[in-house]
Amino acid sequence: MHLLQNYVAGQWRAGQGQPATLHDPVTGAALASASSAGLDLPAAFAWARERGGAALRALTYAQRAALLSRVAEVLSAHRDKYFDIALANSGTVQADSAIDIDGAIYTVAYYAKQGARLAEDAWRMDGTADPLARDDAYAVRHVWTPARGLALFINAFNFPAWGLWEKAAPALLSGVPIVIKPATATAWLTHEMVSDVVKAGVLPDGALSLICGGSAGLLDALRPLDLLSFTGSADTAAQLRAHPALLRGDVRLNAETDSVNSALLGPDAVAGSPAFDTLVREVVREMRAKSGQKCTAIRRIMVPAGQYDAVAQAISAQLARITVGNPRHADVKMGSLVSRAQLDNVQSGLAVLRTAADVLFDGAGQALIDADPAVAACMAPTLLGSRQPQAVLHHTEVFGPVATLMPYRDTAQAFALARQGDGSLVASLYSDDSDFLAQGAQALSESHGRVHLVSPEAAKAHTGHGNVMPQALHGGPGRAGGGQELGGLRALDFYHRRSAIQGAPPRLQALPEARVPEFAA
Repeated sequence: MHLLQNYVAGQWRAGQGQPATLHDPVTGAALASASSAGLDLPAAFAWARERGGAALRALTYAQRAALLSRVAEVLSAHRDKYFDIALANSGTVQADSAIDIDGAIYTVAYYAKQGARLAEDAWRMDGTADPLARDDAYAVRHVWTPARGLALFINAFNFPAWGLWEKAAPALLSGVPIVIKPATATAWLTHEMVSDVVKAGVLPDGALSLICGGSAGLLDALRPLDLLSFTGSADTAAQLRAHPALLRGDVRLNAETDSVNSALLGPDAVAGSPAFDTLVREVVREMRAKSGQKCTAIRRIMVPAGQYDAVAQAISAQLARITVGNPRHADVKMGSLVSRAQLDNVQSGLAVLRTAADVLFDGAGQALIDADPAVAACMAPTLLGSRQPQAVLHHTEVFGPVATLMPYRDTAQAFALARQGDGSLVASLYSDDSDFLAQGAQALSESHGRVHLVSPEAAKAHTGHGNVMPQALHGGPGRAGGGQELGGLRALDFYHRRSAIQGAPPRLQALPEARVPEFAA
C-alpha cells in the first residue's frame, strides 16, 4: 500500500497519527494511505510565500510560461502511469480517465503557449491612460500586479488531475506559489503528478506544495493577501466563508460549488431532427461520462411539451445500452462512483428527487459486469421525469448518473425553468432556430457561466456540454459559487491585484518596461 507523503518546505514528510485509507471503488482493495497531522502548516506556508513567491516573481511571464511547458512535458511522459492510477483509485474507464488526465495536460500546455505571448514584464497593463487634469499634465493608468501571497487550492474528488492543473497553471503563470489540498479519496493521482514534477526539478523551490490527508489548520495558516480557490459543495463553501480570515476580507476566495445544469431543446425540434438527436446524444453522454460525477453534467432537460414522451423514449433506449461495472473489463462502458460513501450520497439524493418525479428509466435492476454490487460503488443511469416540476428538482444536485426531464409550454417558461437553478455553471440550447438561440443566450447568460448554442452545423464540432475548455470561462453565479476560472488569460485576474497608478503621462508611458522591485518580507 502506498504512503502519500506531504511536500512542504521543500521536503517530503509523512503525517502522524492514524492515516486515511484510499480504496479501489470497484474491488474495495486498500490502495494508499494519507495523513497531514502534525505538519507545521504556518511554517510551510511561510516557506511557500517567501521562497516560492520571490523566485516566481523574479521571472517574467514568458519565463514562467516556459516552466509550464516543461511541466506539461513531465506529465506527458508519465501519462500511462496516471491512467493506471485513475483506473484503480477512481474506477473510471479509459475514456473518462482521459477527460481528467489529458484535460490536465492540455490545459497546462495551453497556458504555456498563452504565457509565451505575454510581454517580458513583471506586471500587466489594464487599458490605456486616462487624463485627470484638463491640460493632460496628470493621468491614471491601471495595472495588474501578481499577488504576493500564496494560493491554496482545496479540490474535489472527481478531477484529481485536471482539478489541480486548471488552477495551478494560471497561478504559476501569474507568479503565485501554490499549496494543493486534494480530496483524500482520490489523492493518489494528484500526489503522483506533484511527485513527478518535483523529481524533475522543473519549478523553483517553494512554488509547489502538497498537503494530503485532513484539512485541519489549513485556513488558520493563511495570511492577509493570500488566495483560496475551492471546488466542492455549497455547504463546505459556506463553512469556508465563515472563517475569520475570509470574514475580514484578508483572503480572497474563488468558489465553484453546486450546479443543477440544464439542456434545452428548441420548440422547432421534433423527433428525428438534428437538434433532437444531438440533445439526446449529449444527455446520454453526460450521464455516462465519469458516472455523472462532473460539476458541469446535465441535471435538468427542458423540452417542448409535445416532445416529452419522444425524448424520454429516445434517451431511455440509449441508456439501456450502457454497460456498467469493473472498468478493467473490455465490455464495460461506464465505471464506478469514487467510493461507497459517494454511492450512498447519490442514492440519498435520488430518493429525494423521486418524491417529486416519476422514474422514466431505472438502471437499478441492471446487472453489473465483473463487479460485486455489495462491494462496488457502481450505479447505472436513472432518468426521471416530471410534467409539473417542483422546486426540489431545480435545487437538488445529485452528483451521479441522474437527470430529470421536464416539459415547457413556451420559450419564456423554458428559460424560466432553467433560471430556477438559481445560478448554474452551464446551459446548452439545441435548435435550428436562430431567434430561439439568440433569445436563450440573452435570457440565460446572467444566471449561467457558459451558454452553448448547439445548432446543427455545430453539432459535430462543439466541445460538449460538460467539457471545460481553458479558452472558455468556468464558473457560475449564485448557487454555483460565484467563482470564475479559466477563460484564457482572464484566469490570471484572480491571482493579480488591480491598482491605479497616477502620474504625469510621460512617466506612465514608461510603465510597461518597468520591473516590480523585490521588497523584504
